[in-house]
Amino acid sequence: MPRSVIDAVRQGDWDFEPTTEAAVQVQATGAMPGTSEKLDILADRLRRGLPLWHPGDRRSFDDREEA
Repeated sequence: MPRSVIDAVRQGDWDFEPTTEAAVQVQATGAMPGTSEKLDILADRLRRGLPLWHPGDRRSFDDREEA
């Protein structure tokens, strides 16, 4: 079983989601989608083997920052 998203991709498992314990470690971000800040946050999550998305992440210009 993969330990991280990176391990899963290497094994060809494109639908892998980290365990619930890992999801707890993800903090929502108010960074705008497509910005360098948001991409850096996603890259950091990936490196740490955490889920890429958080339900509280900012999704559009109109979303209020909650992070």
